[in-house]
Amino acid sequence: MAVTTQKQAIVAQMKENLSEAKGAVLVGYHGLTVAQVTDLRRKFLAEDVEYKVIKNTLTRIAVNELGIEGFAEHLEGPTALAISKTDAVAPARIIENFIKDTKTEAIDVKVGLVEGKLINADEVKALAKLPNREGMLSMLLSVLQAPIRNVAYAVKAVSEAKDETVA
Repeated sequence: MAVTTQKQAIVAQMKENLSEAKGAVLVGYHGLTVAQVTDLRRKFLAEDVEYKVIKNTLTRIAVNELGIEGFAEHLEGPTALAISKTDAVAPARIIENFIKDTKTEAIDVKVGLVEGKLINADEVKALAKLPNREGMLSMLLSVLQAPIRNVAYAVKAVSEAKDETVA
């Protein structure tokens, strides 16, 4: 009886994590060294991404109860899940950078979730190339400032031109 209650609690926690996730990436791993796992966990921790090795059966129950289509079919073999509740891009970026930096084939992206929408491994790779939230906000701010800056330059040029004609 206690085992069933414990499993129900794990499924409930998994459902909560997945429903609150801005971004998540499901990965398969095989042959990662302890040092590599530690390094990867530190990178996730630095960006407030939760990384857990998961039980496929319990995760399958959670995603089926949430109605996430196509996710359960990727729950085969040793599996881990990286979830961010604040940044949709962070899990994908961290994993893709880790794969690129370590040149390892011991970890592979199976599938991802962005705001509850399932994306395939190629879409996860494309997502990883996007800047993080702060980078996007910075780009937006730059775009919004450009017209104001151009008007200021035009006013300054007109002012300087009038000063030259008066002198």
